[in-house]
Amino acid sequence: MNNFTMNAGIGDHSYVQNSSYQRGALDFAIPIIEEEILTKFNIKQLVKNGAVFIADFGCSTGHNSFPAMHIITQAINRIHESAEFLVFFNDLPTNDFTTLFNSLPPHRSYRAAGVPGDFHRRLLPESSLHFAYSSWSLHWLTQVPKAVADSSSPAWNRGAIHYNRNEVGDAYLDQYSKDVGAFLEFRAVEMVGGGLMVLLVPGVPQFLDPQTEYTIHSDVNNLLGSCLMDMAKMGRLSEEKIDTFNIPAYFTTPQQLKVILEKNNSFSIERLEILKNTGMYSRPSVDSRAASYRAVHESLFADHFGGEIIDELFALYKKKLAASPVFLNPDNDKTIMILAILKRIID
Repeated sequence: MNNFTMNAGIGDHSYVQNSSYQRGALDFAIPIIEEEILTKFNIKQLVKNGAVFIADFGCSTGHNSFPAMHIITQAINRIHESAEFLVFFNDLPTNDFTTLFNSLPPHRSYRAAGVPGDFHRRLLPESSLHFAYSSWSLHWLTQVPKAVADSSSPAWNRGAIHYNRNEVGDAYLDQYSKDVGAFLEFRAVEMVGGGLMVLLVPGVPQFLDPQTEYTIHSDVNNLLGSCLMDMAKMGRLSEEKIDTFNIPAYFTTPQQLKVILEKNNSFSIERLEILKNTGMYSRPSVDSRAASYRAVHESLFADHFGGEIIDELFALYKKKLAASPVFLNPDNDKTIMILAILKRIID
């Protein structure tokens, strides 16, 4: 995962230009986030002196982070007009922080600092953070589950690039549970008692009809995965190369996430809701859908298969998508957004 990053810069294939899908749920989360801040964020008790410390864990290049930081700081200002803010933007060291800092809103109400590092580890001083935020980040795993790449394991994911069988899915869920648990463990050390955490987590419903519905997971696994197999049949790459490639991400159900959150004794669950994601309508064409996946996954594919296959891979994907009425219709996209608002329990 250390070499993984969203596409950098502001060009046609960049994450900046192709991440409106990820932004979609924020509009529905705004009134809930504002309500929780107004009713449960006791700034006078939390901040004795100095600034309010806020962190966005998994900020990417900031395009979707900046609106969220504006909403949070404005809501806190409603209960404390003279509050000062310091926002920590965190992502992996390979993230394009240059684009982020070059794009900072000129009239923002906060000072900004970059914190490169894996958020599954300790990043900030003990009891220093008042508000934590993370959107479209917790589904990424620290690693592909070992059993999935082991040819002697029942969970070996031969011929697929993501989980599609129970044994493989179980291995992914186990890794996801460990990773989210680690994230919460280290945030508990960093956050002050009474601090709030807002998590926007992509997920899937408990039940799905694969004949008439899809999610991001099934779109990537079925369509993009089959494109790679077609390229193997054409001699462009080997099937063995595909067998050793798996996407390090897991899309949880609300029930699974609730169980994981409840295992941590440092946070109380204040809200856990499923939000509508209008982002599904932000990719109306075959080209825009392909561009959105390329902006997210290109570095993963290029690192494993080589950059020379990328154009051909996504050209094949566009052909398959255009020929699939189920996957082409955004109304059939049943990917969900889970909003979890947690409060750091006072020790």
